Amino acid sequence: MSDETNVDVVTDEPVAPAAAGLCGSEPQSSTPAGDSLDLRLAESEAQRDEYLDALQRLAADFDNYRKRALRDQQAFAARAAERLVAKLLPVLDDLERALDAVEHHEQAKVITGVEMTRSALAAALASEGLVEIEAEGAFDPHAHEALMTRPAEDAEPGTIVQVVQKGYRLGDVVLRPARVIVAE
Repeated sequence: MSDETNVDVVTDEPVAPAAAGLCGSEPQSSTPAGDSLDLRLAESEAQRDEYLDALQRLAADFDNYRKRALRDQQAFAARAAERLVAKLLPVLDDLERALDAVEHHEQAKVITGVEMTRSALAAALASEGLVEIEAEGAFDPHAHEALMTRPAEDAEPGTIVQVVQKGYRLGDVVLRPARVIVAE
């Protein structure tokens, strides 16, 4: 309805627009404007239902994606573990052969077996990206752990004078820092 005021014919007083349309008992939907509103309401409800359905489908798709990604991640971790274990099985075999040589008191074979086992283990871990951290020269707090300092006449202060335990890096991540003694 418009903002115009209607004039009551009997009293010549202005009548509010809302009151002018309520005189009869007919519902507004029978008027052409009412039909238009009902049609627009029905279209809006249909569009709302479409949006709700699309949103529900999107939520279900996302939930399925999340579950699939979790399964894929678990499968990837299992395959990585399988690959590493398969590489370490020959090392286990070498250790068993070294222990068997100890039982027969063949010292030369024991030493050879332990050396072979160490090199096989190092090769398996290197193939997975494990790298030994260099522990020579200047102390690096990101890659080294200083256990103590001691005076060293032949080394500059802040340089590594002894490696207590080797450190290792896997890619860019320090798995274990090299434990060192640093010159004062």
